[in-house]
Amino acid sequence: MKMTDISRRDRMLGGLWGAVVGDALGVPVEFKGRDARKGDPVTDMRGYGTFSLPPGSWSDDSSLMLCTAQGLLDGFDTERIGDLFVSWFTAGLWTPHGQAFDVGRGTWQAISRMQLGTPAATAGGQEEENNGNGSLMRILPVAFHCAAMGDEEVLRLAHRASAVTHGHPRSLIACGVYCLLIAALLGGTAPREAYRAVMEKTRRLYSGSPFSEELAHFSRLLSGDMDSLSEAAIESDGYVVHTLEASLWCLLTTGSYSSAVLRAVNLGWDTDTTAIVTGGLAGTHYGLEAIPRQWRDVIVKKGEMETLFERFVDTTMST
Repeated sequence: MKMTDISRRDRMLGGLWGAVVGDALGVPVEFKGRDARKGDPVTDMRGYGTFSLPPGSWSDDSSLMLCTAQGLLDGFDTERIGDLFVSWFTAGLWTPHGQAFDVGRGTWQAISRMQLGTPAATAGGQEEENNGNGSLMRILPVAFHCAAMGDEEVLRLAHRASAVTHGHPRSLIACGVYCLLIAALLGGTAPREAYRAVMEKTRRLYSGSPFSEELAHFSRLLSGDMDSLSEAAIESDGYVVHTLEASLWCLLTTGSYSSAVLRAVNLGWDTDTTAIVTGGLAGTHYGLEAIPRQWRDVIVKKGEMETLFERFVDTTMST
């Protein structure tokens, strides 16, 4: 199948499933360094490891992405999304085994604020230290929700969704850039063309304060040459800029969904998040059928997830 023959629906389903599968591939080896992966590379779905969970288990990354997808079924409402995040944290909503685990500090702090009455729209931390990848990892449904809108509206909604847990301008930019990339890939643009076109838009759309002061942190991305960097130059920790760089690098330097997400996992460290962000990009580009069925079939609560994804895509495409 040619890349141009993939339907918009299959790209959306590919992105959603691609993200969750990437997360599940990374969970068993999270926090292990790159040297560990050199000696024992991940080549297939495995289980146990870091969190002693069976194969196909997914992390808080997918949980919050699933909550976001559910929250968008009746339109964009940060309060509804925030309420679902609280239900995930307190009652195990959209968890693989009944309770939240591996919760990021920024996300935990924002949920604590919401529990105390802070509106979801302003719950996310806005300090320099609040630039972990906790909003980028869950932003994919927002990208699909607003993909047909104008660029300014895409960024406005991406920023509002990010700010539920991460409100610093740097995190807002990262989520905005990702949403623009997803929109381009969803429309069938090839990855390198999408990357370079989005970087041109980024310079223009973020030329005003407070965002212009942050663009220096995105200089490697803005160069248009991320795919020329060596693996040694790619960081794979929990910093939002590094996660965005690594995921795009994995997409640009591989030729299939599987090779992209496995490259992401084998970068080490924050394996689940690098792979969920990569999986969203690669799944959107390559489509649903490119994601190995044996990986999808082992995903915990696959049936419930499938129902949500089908409903989300149907709703998104009808609006």
